[in-house]
Amino acid sequence: MSESRPRRALVSVSDKTGLASFVQGLVQMGFEILSTGGTRRFLEEQGITVLDISSYTGFPEIMEGRVKTLHPKVHGAILGRPDRPGDAQAMAQHGIVPFELVVCNLYPFEQTIAKEGVTVEEAIEQIDIGGPCMVRAAAKNHAYVGIVTSPDQYPRVLDALRQERFDLALRRELAVAAFEMTARYDRAIADYMARLVVQESADQASVETAAGEWPAELTLTFRRRQSLRYGENPHQKAAFYVEPDPHPATLAGAEQFHGKELSYNNLLDLDAALAIAREFDEPAAVVIKHNNPCGCAVAETLSEAFDKAYAGDPVSAFGSILGFNREVDFATAERLCEPNRFIEAIIAPGYEPAAVEALTTRPKWKKNVRLLKCPALNQPRPMSHDLRRVSGGVLVQDRDELPEPFAEWTVQTNRQPTDQELADLRFAWLVCKHVKSNAIVLAKDRAIVGVGAGQMSRLDSSFLAAYKAGDRSRGSVLASDAFFPFRDAVDEAAKAGVSVTAIAQPGGSRNDQQVIDACNELGLAMVFTGRRHFRH
Repeated sequence: MSESRPRRALVSVSDKTGLASFVQGLVQMGFEILSTGGTRRFLEEQGITVLDISSYTGFPEIMEGRVKTLHPKVHGAILGRPDRPGDAQAMAQHGIVPFELVVCNLYPFEQTIAKEGVTVEEAIEQIDIGGPCMVRAAAKNHAYVGIVTSPDQYPRVLDALRQERFDLALRRELAVAAFEMTARYDRAIADYMARLVVQESADQASVETAAGEWPAELTLTFRRRQSLRYGENPHQKAAFYVEPDPHPATLAGAEQFHGKELSYNNLLDLDAALAIAREFDEPAAVVIKHNNPCGCAVAETLSEAFDKAYAGDPVSAFGSILGFNREVDFATAERLCEPNRFIEAIIAPGYEPAAVEALTTRPKWKKNVRLLKCPALNQPRPMSHDLRRVSGGVLVQDRDELPEPFAEWTVQTNRQPTDQELADLRFAWLVCKHVKSNAIVLAKDRAIVGVGAGQMSRLDSSFLAAYKAGDRSRGSVLASDAFFPFRDAVDEAAKAGVSVTAIAQPGGSRNDQQVIDACNELGLAMVFTGRRHFRH
């Protein structure tokens, strides 16, 4: 820039984190600061000299601040290209002094609509107009102007300016971040407005129309948290992206505080462990292998729950992922540290200090085990959506997280399930919904004893569950994620060596009566749940 031309920065932010020290750094380098309303008052309170934007434009803020930066002298100073004769002439004619830097972030629209009880009028007032205009203008003109949109960028920008290395490459990188921010912002507003339209249509018609249930266009916004060593296999590249503001009860809201870097497969299995652990009110432990539970149990204490869960399939449990719905105590940690056990990762609401000491100093895998804490694990979460990529598109559905309507279960057989059988059936059913289809779960004393997962035939899944359970299947109950198309799976579950006593399944097959008759012949109790849990 010319030596005679003052260095100017336009500063107008909602999030004032770290702003004072950043702007003081700019002033020390000779920048003149122009600002608006609340930002100007904040900086003046910090003892920083600021030129009010109205003094520069000669036009006051109007309409309660709705119009303050939408002015040719502001946007001319952002969009002007001083080395082009036409632009330079216009700037000189209208007294426009170009900005070297624009520092701007936007009204907290997403935070506002996330508040309980917020009105539409309150939400609308948090739709920023001038901010996105300035951000986009500066990002467009990044060959001449630097656009700073996040407090995280302040140290790097100051350092580059001090070293006179605020070059085109950095300005372009900042421009990308700026466009990403405005894209996320506009998407959040569009989604909110679309929900209003759907709700208003539903209120008028008293029903939700299928056409209005889903937006006509879907734009997904996630931020990269980390690049991963590889994907499911070493030849696949991978990264972990998270929502802009992930709920604290999600995997993205968890914190890893010990162990090796998480892998792609670790993250998948941890999410599965988290989903199952939160299903239960009593102390629960779940053992995950290849995204399926090979062990799960509830008990009066967490250590007892772990013992029962690990016993579900000790062979498969080697190199597993564990999930707990209670703080990991020392007694549980001691069980985990027993010889010949290898644990890849653990997720829980928290850990006693003595438990952390044991897990990170005793077993051979002490340095490698990944420990994650998710204090909000048991908190209710808002309903969310599942996204499944297919070639050329994406499938979207509600997550299968509705509370189970146990009160609506109906007994279909002559024999009623006992109280113990019913408790085991409910436990098995909650686990079964998280097992890959076709899914069969055998459980006893509210612990898994056998799982048949991911088979093309329900009969094969029944056979595998019984094979895994062995003698432990005697007196167990069975849960099936979908109906039995034929009675053969029931016969398999009740044949010699496998003594299943009760079954829970959705019902709905044209052969339901044959299956009911088979249960009556074998003396089994069976309930229809009325809900299917396919998991492809």
